[in-house]
Amino acid sequence: MSSSRPTALIADDEPLLRKQLMRLLAQAWPELHVVAQARNGREAVEQFEALRPDICFLDVHMPALSGVEVARFIDRRAHLVFVTAFDQYAVQGFEQGALDYLVKPVELARLSDTVARLQERLRAAQPVPDTRTLLEQLEAHLCKKAALTPLRWIRVSVGQALRLVSVDQIDFLRSDEKYTLVAWRGDDGKTAGGLIRTPLKELVAQLDAAHFVQVHRSVVVNLRAISHVLRGENETADIHLKGRADVLPVSRTYLHLFRQM
Repeated sequence: MSSSRPTALIADDEPLLRKQLMRLLAQAWPELHVVAQARNGREAVEQFEALRPDICFLDVHMPALSGVEVARFIDRRAHLVFVTAFDQYAVQGFEQGALDYLVKPVELARLSDTVARLQERLRAAQPVPDTRTLLEQLEAHLCKKAALTPLRWIRVSVGQALRLVSVDQIDFLRSDEKYTLVAWRGDDGKTAGGLIRTPLKELVAQLDAAHFVQVHRSVVVNLRAISHVLRGENETADIHLKGRADVLPVSRTYLHLFRQM
């Protein structure tokens, strides 16, 4: 590890979140040198092998390899900080060991506490503790949770901002070339929309099937957002939504969902 200026790697699949963490770290720890940013788990492994940073900030959920899988690869060769959406079980697991964590959206005060702990470990030249058992437990829990628990939050890009949108507020999702359009309404009832990179087919498997149904190869709708359905020609239909001008197509394949409507 570096004996002078400390170095770090940031791994997160969301560019805006990487940029936000960079900005906050510049305030909380100006001496820290972020030597690399990774867009997914595989890049994180490659960048770590090439640069061997002192500290790795790892998003728990990333494409290719998860943050936990990357941490298991790094093992005791760097101090680890997980960046995670709130998960009480996982947070408790982090607190049981020497792993540190930040909850999204990251706040400066919480980051400053983490920085203070990292600085003390580096100053005292403390060895990185063995956390393999804890990581295995966290990985098993996260895999089980992903399989059994419907998605609750989605991170959506709106211009230069990143919004954390509750799935309950989403009216519909629609494929938009390489992206997926997420249309939702806020607590004030105002409608909004933004893009995410996750393909629609991946999202469908994570949504609560009791509320979200696919009605077209490119459209998934929240049943609670539907005002009425108008039948069209050739075994198709149009979905009209409460408080929105958007009209969503229902293809012949999915028309059976509305036979009794």
